[in-house]
Amino acid sequence: MLGGTFDPVHLGHLRICVELRERPGLDHVRLVPNRVPPHRDAPRASNAVRAQWIADAIADEPGLVLDSIELDRDGPSYTADTLAVLRERFPDSPLVCILGQDAFDGLVTWFRWEDIGELAHVVVVPRPGTPSSPVESLPGLMRTDRIEDLQQSLHGRLLAAKVTPLAVSSTQVRRLLVQGRSVRYLVPDAVWHALAQTSEQSPPVYDA
Repeated sequence: MLGGTFDPVHLGHLRICVELRERPGLDHVRLVPNRVPPHRDAPRASNAVRAQWIADAIADEPGLVLDSIELDRDGPSYTADTLAVLRERFPDSPLVCILGQDAFDGLVTWFRWEDIGELAHVVVVPRPGTPSSPVESLPGLMRTDRIEDLQQSLHGRLLAAKVTPLAVSSTQVRRLLVQGRSVRYLVPDAVWHALAQTSEQSPPVYDA
């Protein structure tokens, strides 16, 4: 699973998902939009709008799935809680939690972070603009360099994955939209068209 606000979803998110989906043993990647992100400001776009953007963006990409598990749950969107529900859904399958380098660097400050390694593997991907730092084993998470190892157990492995780091962020996209500039080729075409339509509304999804 890849969690986030997806406010809005952009090509950097989707490229990570596609490249990891192509690795051996990964059946699909679930995109999980937050309802109440614990570590950042609340999303500007509504839950329904963000979910629809994701659904439209991945409509023709096999193996990418929208999961509204956090949107359907009240309270903060804690990763440990989400993984616990997914573990109940998939008791016999390895689960993988995808984290950007910046999120992994702050993992030990998360709510019930120690539970994450008891529920899933963790795959860390580079985040443009975030200095690369060593991905070392943590309590409950044993470092490996082989993605095949994620199939040998249900949880507890830690892998640093190399993916194409596209230097785009949701913050950048929102800033450009507020400035009245184009975000084409930063977001999926379906999202670009939707944003173009909403920019004509009053008020638009994103404003100053």
